[in-house]
Amino acid sequence: MHELIEKLLILQDRDRKIMRARVERDNIGPERKMLEAKLADGQGRLEGARLRGRQIESERKELELEVEAKKQQIGKYSLQQFQTKKNEEYRALAHEIDGCKEAIVKIEDRELELMEQADQVAKEIASVAQETQEARKKVEAHLSNLAEREGALTKLLTELESGRDELTSGVPDDLLPRYERLRKTKGDKVVVGVEHSVCGGCHMKLPVQIIVSCQGHQDIISCPNCGRILYYTREMDLAVAD
Repeated sequence: MHELIEKLLILQDRDRKIMRARVERDNIGPERKMLEAKLADGQGRLEGARLRGRQIESERKELELEVEAKKQQIGKYSLQQFQTKKNEEYRALAHEIDGCKEAIVKIEDRELELMEQADQVAKEIASVAQETQEARKKVEAHLSNLAEREGALTKLLTELESGRDELTSGVPDDLLPRYERLRKTKGDKVVVGVEHSVCGGCHMKLPVQIIVSCQGHQDIISCPNCGRILYYTREMDLAVAD
């Protein structure tokens, strides 16, 4: 194998490790946001249940005040009945009293409904609170692991990237820019092997002369189809695949 090909393969391996580490580190951000959103969703459910509980309690207290007001009206009308001497006024006041009593019955029925709702909401609050607490513990542990992994990946990237400069220093100035251009368009497959007489990058069949040149290990040979840098080793099979 050509000496420069060996250097490029080492550089390419380093670039692949850098790319994988970057991708893994970049994925931590979205994963963290997803976990934080999960926490916020659980907290939102809990706050929503608590809000319903407060609304029910507020409505129940308002109904209690209405009942008390109706009872006061009944007392007032009863006093007026006692004081009046006119049958017509007496019957009118009796009608008002009956109306207040009917209103109290309806209000008390509504109070019973609210008490049942309050019991259900209280159970929901307890359940959601427990779920939220358990989820928070898991998420916080996961977030802690993510922070550790992010730190480790940042450290690894620093080491890989600083070491890359040493690797590039061994590649001639006329070859390195060519490698870098290919890396931008071809990703982590820049230097590829020749097997079954095809390019390991684009998988197109190669002319015989290109294969012979690769076998000679004298020059840096490129694929005429995709431009990738080719190499050949004795372990590679040149027989055309069926």
